[in-house]
Amino acid sequence: MRFFLDILPYAVAIFLYFWLTKKLELRQVAGKLSVSEALNKAACFPIGEFQIDWEPASGGRLVVRHSADLDRALWATLPGQTFIGAAFGQESVKESRGLFKIKDRRRVVFTRQSIDQIKATEKGIEINGMLKRLPYTLRFQQVTANRLHFEIEVAPQFNRCYLTYASTPDEHFFGFGEQFSFVDMKGKRLPLFVMEQGVGRGQQPITLAANISAGAGGSWHTTYAGVPQYITSKLNGFYLDNNEYSIFDMSREDRVQVQLFAPLMQGNILFGESPAELIAAYTAAVGRMRPLPEWILDGAVVGLQGGTQKVREIYAKLQTHDTPLAAIWLQDWVGQRTTSFGKQLWWNWLLDREHYPEWETLVSDLAADDVRMMTYTNPFLVDMSANPNVRRNLFVEAKEAGYLVKRTNGNPHLVMNTDFAAGLLDLTNPDAVTWMKDIIREELIAVGASGWMADFGEALPWDAVLYSGEKASSYHNHYPVAWAQLNREVVDAEPNGDKLVFFSRSGFRESPAHTTLFWEGDQMVTWDEHDGLKSAVTGLLSSGFSGFAFNHSDIGGYTAITHPILNVHRSKELLLRWMELSAFTVVYRSHEGNQPDENVQLYQDEETLAHFARMAKVYAAWGFYRKQLVKEAAQTGLPVVRHPFIHYPDDASLYTLTNEQFMVGSDFIIAPVTNPETSEVSVYLPAGKWVHLWHGESYGETGRGTTVTVPAPLGQPGVFYRSGSLVGEEFRTNLSAENLLD
Repeated sequence: MRFFLDILPYAVAIFLYFWLTKKLELRQVAGKLSVSEALNKAACFPIGEFQIDWEPASGGRLVVRHSADLDRALWATLPGQTFIGAAFGQESVKESRGLFKIKDRRRVVFTRQSIDQIKATEKGIEINGMLKRLPYTLRFQQVTANRLHFEIEVAPQFNRCYLTYASTPDEHFFGFGEQFSFVDMKGKRLPLFVMEQGVGRGQQPITLAANISAGAGGSWHTTYAGVPQYITSKLNGFYLDNNEYSIFDMSREDRVQVQLFAPLMQGNILFGESPAELIAAYTAAVGRMRPLPEWILDGAVVGLQGGTQKVREIYAKLQTHDTPLAAIWLQDWVGQRTTSFGKQLWWNWLLDREHYPEWETLVSDLAADDVRMMTYTNPFLVDMSANPNVRRNLFVEAKEAGYLVKRTNGNPHLVMNTDFAAGLLDLTNPDAVTWMKDIIREELIAVGASGWMADFGEALPWDAVLYSGEKASSYHNHYPVAWAQLNREVVDAEPNGDKLVFFSRSGFRESPAHTTLFWEGDQMVTWDEHDGLKSAVTGLLSSGFSGFAFNHSDIGGYTAITHPILNVHRSKELLLRWMELSAFTVVYRSHEGNQPDENVQLYQDEETLAHFARMAKVYAAWGFYRKQLVKEAAQTGLPVVRHPFIHYPDDASLYTLTNEQFMVGSDFIIAPVTNPETSEVSVYLPAGKWVHLWHGESYGETGRGTTVTVPAPLGQPGVFYRSGSLVGEEFRTNLSAENLLD
């Protein structure tokens, strides 16, 4: 006992030190604003369609408005308070299998801001002042009639920049790329750094176990595709041009603070009179997804593993149910390896003809049935020296040519993935990019692939050395964009490139301009809201605000766990309900998961196979509308799967929807079953009349929204269409023709 009493003061001191350090790290930068005497009177500065008002009352504030709606503030600072800050910080970064934990310690912070002058320039306006004793500059310039660009430059002695501006307690924030736990980020402090999403992401005890075993548990904000962009319920739109690590702090009711790991912050304020206009303005600037080829929209993409004979056996079973098929996707075309995580691949992008004998005949037989072949690749390479049967060791080729990212000592910077390490392609090296494009062209497309999963892209080490000389920490978020661009350039160079599809899991701001299709990565085979079935709905909704117009998830999830004290395996019920969700997304694609033998599979029994075929037919029955939405997305940036806020921005009841329901286009509301042992769903119907897809009954009220509860037996998730919708009626007609209605 005496020992514990002796060490107690030291333990308390250590606890207080770490607690205080954490509090200081999270605390927003704030201070009082001072202005020169020349700014004691109001001033208005027109910049094209925008104008910036200086309002001196209560210490002064800046307000951005648009000529189309001068009564609305698009962006404003807080009266009398600092809106630009700077600091010098020292970060500590821990990385485990592509999952990063970043902590920052601010050593010098300048929050005492003054404004000396606001002046018009040839391009816009410029604001000059001091941060304590060092100068800063804020510039505004119109880019288009609905986009105002800003740039904040602080003294080069700093490596952190802060921008603070006003919000209201009732403002809701949507977007930020692909977020899996929450759609509305009001009240959250959201770091944005592309990374592995982690296993569990807060679901316990899975997250704790993953952290203890491998530091791979993740958190509610970890994501493959975070983007520094949002739109709000007040119809405010904002995004950064920076690639560096940023934090959007919306934890305080009256303000937002953007924190950036760089001394130069560049961004944009958008004007729009509806959510759809804001999405259109944003995607016009960063790039939109181009139309998918129709073949992938016509039927299921079935993910299989195990070799030629197994594929043929399951394909025959699918045919007995007249399953509409678009493609067979074989991620293990390069061969399989068994690790502690489950069944993984040999990351050497060559066909394994021992695993898949008579490959050309298989591809040809599928093509005769108008079914395509899809494969897999990623930017990692594994040394195959221990495998004497490999005809090319791509890792050795890349290492000798200097195509891999390096450590400071010049050696390849190997990244751990479960039990093995891999080299990562240096996408800043033009020769490495050309080499990898040749691999995809000669080893994937040449053997008959009509598409592939372009996996990973989120694991560039913080301290890597790049060919270009750029800091890896700054290039990190751009890496998945460059990876998608590499794949896109291969596709565009092919004679039939418009018929090829690759799908990406990692992404950043400009990724939609390059990739053909997104998928949501490695959800767990659970029902939960952080990393399971519910999170797949949340990811679709959030990413749709950020230009990820074509997105989908693995049917049934991916990550299973087998452990003496914790087993997490895919249940039959989960798989069946996930099929129903996926039947109403842009692509209907299955995955066996990381532990195929432990998970229930679509071909496991007759009931499961029949259900998969049924939902594939449901998916095919609305294909005519899906193709319309794909074309619309390419023109406007609107996603196929949409949060109802996009079409009903004045209905506050919709702001808090996270994973309960979604819209497909403007005509359908879908409420998937996302809880086990459930046979009914509650659906919020916006104002107007809505028709229940399966039974044809009308629900809803004119002039106001209403919540209804309807039966949802297997095969009939909650689906409604707008009364009078020709699309809805055609869908019902198609379902009836296939005997898919009651």
